[in-house]
Formats: sequence, C-alpha cells, structure tokens
Amino acid sequence: MSIPSEPGGGGLDPGLSAIMNERRQLINLAYRLLGSLADAEDVVQETYARWYAMSRRQQDAIAAPGAWLTKVAGRLCLNVLSSARARRETYVGEWIPEPLPEPTEWITGRSDGITGDPADRVTLDESVNMAFLVVLESMTPAERVAFILHDVFRYSFAEVAEIVGRTPAACRQLASSARRRIRATHTPAAPAARQARIVRDFKQAWEAGDIDALLSLLDPGATAIADGGGAVGALLRPIEGAEQIVRSLVHLDGRLRDLTILERTVNGRPGLIAQHDAVTVSVYAFEVAGDRIKRIWAIRNPDKLRWWTAAQRRSHTVPGRLHASGRRASAP
Repeated sequence: MSIPSEPGGGGLDPGLSAIMNERRQLINLAYRLLGSLADAEDVVQETYARWYAMSRRQQDAIAAPGAWLTKVAGRLCLNVLSSARARRETYVGEWIPEPLPEPTEWITGRSDGITGDPADRVTLDESVNMAFLVVLESMTPAERVAFILHDVFRYSFAEVAEIVGRTPAACRQLASSARRRIRATHTPAAPAARQARIVRDFKQAWEAGDIDALLSLLDPGATAIADGGGAVGALLRPIEGAEQIVRSLVHLDGRLRDLTILERTVNGRPGLIAQHDAVTVSVYAFEVAGDRIKRIWAIRNPDKLRWWTAAQRRSHTVPGRLHASGRRASAP
C-alpha cells in the first residue's frame, strides 16, 4: 500500500515545489515509523533543514531529491527509535502511540491557534490502526524501518539497505521477521459497520452503568491499557479480563464527573473520546474481533491529544446520555 505525495505546488519555483511536495510522504513515513506525530514533525523539519543547508550546486547534483529526503528521514527515524526505546523504558505506565483524528478534523488547527497544514495529514489506512502500531512497537528499530519502508511504502530492499545500513539480504530478513510478529498477533478485523455498532453499544452501556451489557460486549480475555504519561494517573500495567475492566470502570466512576462521551474515528477505526468542559481529555481506540471488544487503548497523555483538543473546538457535539444520578459517564 503506497502513500501518495500531495499534488500541486501553486506558484512556487518548480524545484522548490517538487521538494515541498514530498512533505506529506515524509510525515506519513515518519509517523508510521515512530508512532508519534510530534517526533515525526521533528524528523521532517530536520530533514528539510539538512536539504537547505546544502548549496544549490550540491542540491542540483542529487538526481532524485525525493529519494534523498526519504533516505535522510529514514535514518533520522532509525536514530529516534533507538533512543526512544531507552526513553520508553522509563516512561510511567504503558506507552501507546499517538492517536490521530479524522482528516476533516485534522486540518482545523491546534489549540494554540496555529492552523494545521493539509500537507501534514496522515493517510488513515490499515498501517495506522492502533493494533498495528502497537505491534510495531514490539519490533527492533531495524525491523520496523525495513518492514514499513518495504511492505507499506514499497521501497526495494536495495533502497532500504541504504537507509538501514545493512545488506539487502539482511533487510529482507528483517522484514520477514517483522511479518512473523504481525502474523503472530493478527486478529481479523470485524467489518467497519459492526465495529461502529459495537463501540456505540459500549458507549451506551458505559453511560448507563449497565454492567451486564458491558460484560457482554467485552471478550472474556480482553485487555485495557491506559497511557497518561505519568501526569494524569496512568495505569502501570494493563488490565486483563472483562470482569476486571468493568470493575475498573465502576471503581473510577465516582472520581471523574461531568464527562461527555462522543463517537469519533480514531486512527481510521471507530472509537470514542471523553471531553470535560468541551476539552478532550481521553481518546479510546478499540480492537474488535467478531462481536466482542478484544482490546481497549485509552490515551490521556495531554501531549498526545493536541490535535483532538483543537479539532473539538469546531465540532458539533452531542452530550452523552446522563446517568440516573444526573451526571455523565466517567472515564478511566
């Protein structure tokens, strides 16, 4: 599945236009490699900084500027991944990739008033759903880079080898190892309409405090993982089992009040968000297998919710159904 670059360039110099048209491709690549839009933006900025640090003569000597930019971005991502592994070992609680909203909300701007660039939109396909990104986190940096470049972006192993710094044969083995990891954890996704219905039913049962309904929607061996980055009460370990998850929801019910639960698309799949005073405080991604929810990822780290907080400012929201007590559902 290849990710196309953004067309067009307006009245820019043709050479500059060609370079800038690679930006979307680079953002898409870097996000899939890093699982963090903030890190992806930093990598792309550094990639362009290195291009413009060269003289015009040096730039003209590069036969394929797009390939050069990809090579630099790929190497930078490899470096970030290597250092990120050490950082995430000291991360408080579980680390979950940064969730992405729908493209229609993606471009509405950030909470600091800076409008998002349409060229920065990440294409939402199966290579960015949360379950897929979580599996990528289990790979070595070299496996992840080789797999994403070859299997998702369709670069040859010879091209991948130049980025990873290994032989084409070694890169082929890295991608093969990554595929085995994917197959070992892969669960066939339920049809989109069924996923949406199950997530909607979960939302309604949650708001109503219907324990039996929640249990019926969760796989008995379901797992819930929450990422708060240590700042907002991250769970130190995943919650295993449907009964434990429901018990946790009930336990937390009295702590967080006045939340509005809304249906949203999260990384291309049906999900939920929780808002407090019209500000998004949690984003929930789901993995649905058959007619049950197998995994729930709750992202509460404010650093990962900047686009969601911005997007909701113009969204027309419908408050969640109130409990009998008169307050809205609370979230873990």
